[in-house]
Amino acid sequence: MTPMQTNIVFMGTPDFALPTLRAIAGDFDVVGAVTQPDRRAGRGKVLTPPQVKVLAGELGIPVFQPRNINTPAALEHLSAWEADLVVVAAFGQILSPEVLNLSPGGCLNVHASLLPRWRGAAPINAAILHGDTETGVTIMQMEPGLDTGPIVSQRSIPIQAEDTAGSLFDTLAQMGADLLMETLPPYLEGKILPRPQDDALSTYAPMLQREDGELDFGQSAKALARRVRAFYPWPGTYTFWKGQRFKIHQAHALSVTTPGVSVFTTYDDFPAVGTSDGILVLDKVQPAGKRAMDGDIFLRGAKDWVLDIRY
Repeated sequence: MTPMQTNIVFMGTPDFALPTLRAIAGDFDVVGAVTQPDRRAGRGKVLTPPQVKVLAGELGIPVFQPRNINTPAALEHLSAWEADLVVVAAFGQILSPEVLNLSPGGCLNVHASLLPRWRGAAPINAAILHGDTETGVTIMQMEPGLDTGPIVSQRSIPIQAEDTAGSLFDTLAQMGADLLMETLPPYLEGKILPRPQDDALSTYAPMLQREDGELDFGQSAKALARRVRAFYPWPGTYTFWKGQRFKIHQAHALSVTTPGVSVFTTYDDFPAVGTSDGILVLDKVQPAGKRAMDGDIFLRGAKDWVLDIRY
């Protein structure tokens, strides 16, 4: 099996998967794309296709949308494509051993972390939230465990002070596609020996929920500023003002010399909140029923600004 004669089945669902699908479709024969079923989205609950389905349609690639990839019927559908290799990027379903062993080349996964750090559903968010200085992408061979398979290749980048989950998402999506394209030829030729992960170094990044975005001002300002960046644009961070949800899109931390909780309501014409250590300056906010706006603009029209916060 030479690299350019390889038939590939691709599995992926959200925007993160698009650069990888686009890249392999340019150099390989992608015989099918597997993605999640259409979901209802938006205020009107309109039935909306996954981004991978849209791109696959533009590329003329057959699409399969099983509710469960591991059923006998789904396995029969996949087998008919006679793939030499399966490539997975943010698919969203656990693959059974039968699916993992479907093709001679197995399944390669594009994962947005430096495994074994941050296995799981939200590795980009976790890296920012926990103050990591670097992140990256890993190409790994998939096995039944959650992101536990042998590492084929990796590439790292530093996490910048201004990085959000959204900005890193875009960067790592393209980096993953680029690294996969560099990795596939030597991997298919048997020139790469995957290395096992060190389970003792593993950490887990669970799936995020909307309620994870509520800010606890008993934490330090630095930790809260990281949470704002880690959860932007989704699930977003928030507190409450006048009994309604008050979204915080951008914020930064400042140190103060007074120990314990510091009482602040403004700083340099921006809204601010005292925390257990330092103050959190709210650079961009969104009151309930309003559009997002810079903090100083908000403050001009909110003369009664103060959060009633319990620590």
